[in-house]
This record gives sequence, C-alpha cells and structure tokens, in this order.
Amino acid sequence: MEVAKDAFTRSGANASLDDIAKAAGVGPGTLYRHFPTRDALIEAVYRTEVEKLAAAERKFTEAVPPIEALRAWMLLFVDYIATKQIIAPALNTLVGGPSKLYEGSRGQIQGAIDALVKRAIKSGDIRKDLDPFDLLRALIGVSNVASTPDWQQSARRLVDILITGSRAIK
Repeated sequence: MEVAKDAFTRSGANASLDDIAKAAGVGPGTLYRHFPTRDALIEAVYRTEVEKLAAAERKFTEAVPPIEALRAWMLLFVDYIATKQIIAPALNTLVGGPSKLYEGSRGQIQGAIDALVKRAIKSGDIRKDLDPFDLLRALIGVSNVASTPDWQQSARRLVDILITGSRAIK
C-alpha cells in the first residue's frame, strides 16, 4: 500500500501498475490478483490510510495521557489530510466519484475523535462543553489551507492552538 500511495502521490491516478508491482517486489500478476483494477488499488490505498488513523486512536489511548493522545492523533490527522489531498485526483477518477468511499471513512474518523475527546474531558484536560465534531471541523479547516508549500507546518502549529483553546479552565 505504501508503494502504491507513493506512486499515486508522484504520478497521480495514471501511475504505472507494473511499476508499482516492481517497486513492491511482486509480479504484475500478484498485484492484479489482489487489485483487479486501478480503482481497486486507489480505493485500497485510501482505506488503508483511514484504517491507520482509526487504529492510531487506540494506540495513543493505550500509550499516552489523554491530552497527549488527542494532540498526537490531531497531528496524524493533518498528515492524513495531506495524503488525501495528494491522492484526491486519483480518488476522483473512481466511477461515481469518491463520495461513497468518504462516507465509509467518516464514521471511523468521527469515532476516533469522539473517543479521544471524551477521554480528555473525563480526565479534566479538556473543557466539558467541547463537541468533538466542532474540533474535527476546526481541524479540517486548518488542514485544508494547503495554498502554500509549508501549509503542514502551519497546520501543526494550529493544532497546538486548538489544543490550548480546548483546555479546561482551572
């Protein structure tokens, strides 16, 4: 998946599937057996990125305190948005567009941020009136200002501003 993501990032939806197979160290037949169409591979790349984001919520929850878990996940979300923007042209080539694909991912992402925010509220780190969806919308807005090459660094700084503004008043 990582090789395919890199290829679609560099070359868009028309990246050579044979080159992807070669870079992944498999034969073209193996690639086509698992992903019979270009659309199937593009969709699999996107789903893998969403699954990584959802799994990160559980990993961060087990490893670090609530506020740190929320911040780490939000920073990962910035990276996810960057990947999504890079492969968006490829996703848009899917028959019927990417909307069905995005619908399925929305629930996983919403579930992850809900759990992280609720845990941070329960610990007293985050204000009780914070709606996880509001935070997600702010984060999407922060991440979608990709007008300059350094937008990701700006988005990362803005994550810290969002965290600071979300802290419980003591």
